[in-house]
Amino acid sequence: MDFNLIRLLRTVSSERFVLQTAQGQDAAAVDLHYARDGRVAGTVFVFDDGGITDEMIPDLLQYLDEVLLPDVSLDEQNLSFTVVRGRVIGDFTPEVEDTSA
Repeated sequence: MDFNLIRLLRTVSSERFVLQTAQGQDAAAVDLHYARDGRVAGTVFVFDDGGITDEMIPDLLQYLDEVLLPDVSLDEQNLSFTVVRGRVIGDFTPEVEDTSA
């Protein structure tokens, strides 16, 4: 698979990545959550216009398993993924009040 993985966020027990095409288009977002018992639960948000077909999903999950998660695997059943398809509506953040007036 010809994708670039960019880490956007990392906490003690989770990470978020964006998966970009070689042309720099966002194709998917990946959230990984690390349980204390060694299991990993992932959520993959496949973007409608990102170029990933439903037929590509098994290969995508195997790619994420191999590239991001060397200590767990789908085959060992200590890694699971939920896959969601959709579109990004927007980013919503709190507005900062201007107190300089």
